[in-house]
Amino acid sequence: MKIRSITCFLDLDWPPDAQEIAATGEFLAAARRVYAENQYEVQTTRVATAPFSHNLAGRIREAPVLAQSLEEMLRNIDVSYVSLGPALPDVAGSCEIIPEILAATENVFVSGLMADIENNISMQAVRACADVIVRSAPLSPDGFANLRFTALANVPAGTPYFPASYYRAGESPAFALAIEAADLAVQAFGEAETLEQGRQTLVESIERHSQAISRLSVLLEREHGVKFLGIDFSLAPFPRGEQSIGMAFEKMGVPAVGKHGSLAATAILTEAIERADFPRLGFSGVMLPVLEDAVLAARASEGTLTVKDLLLYSCVCGTGLDTVPLPGDVTADQLSALLLDLAVMAVRLDKPLTARLMPIPGKQAGDETGFDFDFFVNSRVMPLESSALERLLGNVKAFRLNSR
Repeated sequence: MKIRSITCFLDLDWPPDAQEIAATGEFLAAARRVYAENQYEVQTTRVATAPFSHNLAGRIREAPVLAQSLEEMLRNIDVSYVSLGPALPDVAGSCEIIPEILAATENVFVSGLMADIENNISMQAVRACADVIVRSAPLSPDGFANLRFTALANVPAGTPYFPASYYRAGESPAFALAIEAADLAVQAFGEAETLEQGRQTLVESIERHSQAISRLSVLLEREHGVKFLGIDFSLAPFPRGEQSIGMAFEKMGVPAVGKHGSLAATAILTEAIERADFPRLGFSGVMLPVLEDAVLAARASEGTLTVKDLLLYSCVCGTGLDTVPLPGDVTADQLSALLLDLAVMAVRLDKPLTARLMPIPGKQAGDETGFDFDFFVNSRVMPLESSALERLLGNVKAFRLNSR
């Protein structure tokens, strides 16, 4: 188990105040040191801001230059990544500028809000997010720029996992932790003699680690005056077998992820996280990022795991659709239909979901991916069974859907 990220949340002025950035760097360095001294490896430190489209309303065209400036400031204090938060449906031009932000930077993440926590679904925002994905894909030959963009549905502020992270405007600095804990599930169910034993072991492991991490976090809050928001204790994987959530599924008895039984495994693991007592926030669920998990990537490559399967599992898991490799010729209309399904699911089930989709230029379904990135394992491009929406769904601008 590792701390994938210490995410510091700031409502920055534009341009950012140099002293505030320096103080953030000092806090993150101190926090990394405290966790490391207590045997918790920290992979990255990150900063998430209030929605750029809110703070730059009327100055949206300046966003790429300001993003470059912030990226350089954070690089100087050893912060790995920054999230500028989401484009908002009511801010004109905010989604359209995102490909330019991605092209101008290397470590800046952005998102687009399709559905909010008041249950409003904006079809205009759904289409705008789909257009961002299509326009961003050719920014690099392997489609890698879309790693830094996600479409959001019903995701609240304060989530420490990127690219979904953003903060509320007007709030004081705060921090939260994103955990990488798929290995706890692999160990718990790999050593268990019964399903209940494995589930109980997992719950106890989550509580033991979260209690230790919380104690350290509260001490940091007291010493530095930066509010501790909580822990996103998700079963997120790393591209090695022993850290694969797909391996945990198969240790539980699923013949191969994607076959029947996978939904049950997803629900059991998610419910184990819900049973655990810790200061939770964000997704705190099962994450199924295809390109970040050796077993998921293998099952997708075999054709056993499909996009429809991943969408189905989103009913009972964590983030939704994550790092999904798609054909390079996929259209915005095809993506809009998929994004609408995910947005509706998030609102109807009252849960946060995201879609990080990665069309790969020049690749077709079944072609091998060719990423060179430490946090990825290669797979094959997954087919997308989607067509443009028609008639009423194809023409609606927005609608409201009540949660269950």
